[in-house]
Amino acid sequence: MWVALALISATCLGFYDVMKKLSVRGNDVLTVLMLNTVFGAVLMSPILVGGIATGECSISSPAAHGMIIIKSFIVLGSWILGYFAVKHLPLTIQGPINASRPVMVLVGAVAVYGEQLNLLQWAGISLGFLSLYMISRISASEGISLRSSRWLWMAVGAALLGAVSALYDKYLLRHFRPLDVQAWYSFYQCIIMSCALMAVRRWSSSSHSVFSWRWTIPLISIFLTVADIAYFYSLSLDGAMISVVSMIRRGSVVIPFIYGAVMLREKNFKAKAADLCILMVSLGLLVLGSTVAK
Repeated sequence: MWVALALISATCLGFYDVMKKLSVRGNDVLTVLMLNTVFGAVLMSPILVGGIATGECSISSPAAHGMIIIKSFIVLGSWILGYFAVKHLPLTIQGPINASRPVMVLVGAVAVYGEQLNLLQWAGISLGFLSLYMISRISASEGISLRSSRWLWMAVGAALLGAVSALYDKYLLRHFRPLDVQAWYSFYQCIIMSCALMAVRRWSSSSHSVFSWRWTIPLISIFLTVADIAYFYSLSLDGAMISVVSMIRRGSVVIPFIYGAVMLREKNFKAKAADLCILMVSLGLLVLGSTVAK
């Protein structure tokens, strides 16, 4: 069951990435992100209000709220870096970099939670490393390297913070209900991002991009909310392995990859498609390995 939920989450994340690209191209990134947090908070407000009204919310103490606020800062940091990377990098490069997140999560999952992987799962992780290496070579051939592109560094930073968030989720879900976590961190994200945007606009002397409204902007929040609900419930189920759930979610890269290749006509399609095939094989091995483990 937790594998199926992870696959649903991956599909929604794929469309979420496409909506991000359509929303931030030639647009003001921080305003798009702020609106995304507002829409996300609105979508989760019934859970928030219902929990407060009935007194059944699992997040009630100051310490609990402090933990959720930490989660909000981690996710926002990942989003800010990721949104700028999506705006300036090809989807066929940014997507596979983001898909390397499970490799980072694996190190933490084994070290922090003591998760044990079988041979099939380790084979999948090894192919994931190979895929990451290949996409780094392809991006270098397009003049996009860590030496010359700050946007590439932002993509890597977003993936690292995303891995930290995934590890922290496993801890949070041992203590709080999934929907409570999502509702409260969406609320705090909205407050933090709104304050951050006002501060940037007030004290920054640099020029800002012009914001234009697009209907893809609210779709970002809709797809992300559904993806997160499926993700949180997946991790809350007995036997769920964070390293495997995270890797399956990275399968979302297929959707923006196809969009970038077909609709945006991004370069080096054959080489990137070969890299994507390796990534998909690695995901398949992880799913198969999780089934065998059961």
